[in-house]
Amino acid sequence: MIADEVEKEVNAGMIERFLQQLPEKAFHLGLRVVLAGLAFLIGLQLIRLIRGLLKKALNRSHVDDNGIRFIDSFVKFGLTFVLVLMIASGMGVDAASIIAILGSASVAIGLAIQGSLSNFAGGVLLLVLKPFTAGDYIRDGLGNEGSVDAVDIFYTRIITPENKVIVLPNGTLANGTITNFTECKERRIDIPVGIAYEADIRRAREIIQGVIASEGAVLKEQEIRVFVDALGESSVNLIARCWAKQEDFWVTKWQLTEDIKYALDDAGIRIPYPQMDVHIGKPS
Repeated sequence: MIADEVEKEVNAGMIERFLQQLPEKAFHLGLRVVLAGLAFLIGLQLIRLIRGLLKKALNRSHVDDNGIRFIDSFVKFGLTFVLVLMIASGMGVDAASIIAILGSASVAIGLAIQGSLSNFAGGVLLLVLKPFTAGDYIRDGLGNEGSVDAVDIFYTRIITPENKVIVLPNGTLANGTITNFTECKERRIDIPVGIAYEADIRRAREIIQGVIASEGAVLKEQEIRVFVDALGESSVNLIARCWAKQEDFWVTKWQLTEDIKYALDDAGIRIPYPQMDVHIGKPS
């Protein structure tokens, strides 16, 4: 009985001391949280300042937009990680323990983020090899195409002609086929034209060449050709070939296609529809 009474008195004393110390501990904890929040906000401002200075230095060094965006993403991620580690250490968490835990879990982390690591390595390859730059129109091996908006640390953003945003993993993009439509300053235009078998090929060639020659956006110093590409089932298939500047490609192709159609109509040269002859035999 005496032991029970002593134990109750000890427990009551511990609870009383805890309640007495609670306001002070809560105050110190709240103060640490507030200081940690202020340190985090100040750290973010410093990181933003460092990134701004780095961007200016890279611009003065004539680094392209892809390189600047990639380096900026890497610096932002790295400095934010260091900031969080420093704040955790200031809150009383042992930084060495955190690093030890991360080291022991490196295998699991590596398996979990192997896709991200592949994307990071792909981003480095894209930055070094430069198969495209911001503003280029590209198509990847899966058929995604559009203008490059940004190359970040893990992903590349492209914008389609319909103004849709496609996010492509850098790892897949770096290890696949990339078609760059805008790297060269000039681009060849091929326009297929089908004419009837009874039409005069020489006359059709002269008309098409005249239409091409009259188009101001066509590069006259480049070769202009009109040739028979194939003898189809319903038509003689010609190809009208010329060159234009990259920025004039689509408008020139569309205009030439329309003008060639009108010119052949005016000359009485028919562009036949696909047709099929069906023979029905009499029943025996």
